[in-house]
Formats: sequence, C-alpha cells, structure tokens
Amino acid sequence: MNSTSNNGVSATSLAVKYGIIWAAINIVIFLLVYYGVPQIMGTWKHSIIQFIVGIGLAIYFTLEIRKQIGGFWSFKEALANIFILFIIPTIVVYFFSIIFGKWIEPEYPAKITEISLNATTEMMESMTSDQEVIDETIAEMEKGLEKQFNPGFMDIIKSVAISALIYFVGALIWAAIFKRDRPVFIAQEPDNEGPVNE
Repeated sequence: MNSTSNNGVSATSLAVKYGIIWAAINIVIFLLVYYGVPQIMGTWKHSIIQFIVGIGLAIYFTLEIRKQIGGFWSFKEALANIFILFIIPTIVVYFFSIIFGKWIEPEYPAKITEISLNATTEMMESMTSDQEVIDETIAEMEKGLEKQFNPGFMDIIKSVAISALIYFVGALIWAAIFKRDRPVFIAQEPDNEGPVNE
C-alpha cells in the first residue's frame, strides 16, 4: 500500500513530513494576518487567501511526494497518503487556534467574533431589509463562534470527524487527478535473433 523511493523513504513518511510543514505555513500565515491585518480575519478576503494558498500547497506537496517515490503511485496509494497530507494541517491548525485563543491571546475570540459579526451584518443588510432574518442569522453565527472558540469534548470530536469526512472526499478527487500507474512492459522475443547456421 505504501510506495517507497529509491532511498527507502516511504510515501507515508513524506506525507507526514509535508503535512507538518503545511501546518507550520498555515500557522505563520494565521499569525501574520492576525497581527498585521486582523480586520480581514473571518471575511471573504481571508477565505480567498486561505483557499489560494491551500490549493497551491496541495498541488506542490502532492507532486513532490509522487516525484520522490519514483513518479508513480496507484489510486489507493495516492488516496491514503494525500488524505494524511490533508488532515494533518487541518487538525494541527484547529487545535492551535483553540490554544491561541485560550492561553496565548485571550482577546482573540472576542476580536474575531466582532469582526465576523460586523462583516456578516453588512452583507445581510445588503441582501435583505428584514431585521428579523438578520437577527436570527447573527444569533446562529454567535452560537457557532462560541462553540468554535470554546468547544466541549463532543464539539471537538464532531468537528474533527466532519473535517476528516470533507478532506477524505477532497483526497478522493485529488487522488483521481494525481494518480499515475506504473506502466506495464510486456517482454517480447525478437522475431529474428540473428543468422542461423545450418
């Protein structure tokens, strides 16, 4: 199930390595945005940055793993290792954001909640004038943010499970795109092996 490179490095160990690097990059970006331009956190601009960086890193690391194990892996091998690559940064960043808000920057949850609610309110007001709908949306969002920043044990299990399911589906798509089966060569005897002495 696990391909290895010529120097004995397995695809799984590469997936773990690049998953950790990806997590570190995401944390650095998170810190740069939070301390540099916190007003975009929780907005569509931040989502676009995360999406572009995520797609770029996913392509780069997937191709790098495949290259380092010889350029070929089956769909099954690709799926398992791409899923590992995807899920590591997701889980690491999830727990980092909880730790960051609880012990490193206690004002982080309140700041991001305010920014997110203001952005959502502006967007809702541009879409509808029904204040009741706006209030209901904001109330639901507040509950979601509270669970995000102060999750209980079951909230954590549920969040990790949902993320795993989403990224498994993503890994299925990614594996279908980036799998490359090893070519099968059929050895054939040449028609003429040279002059025959009679």
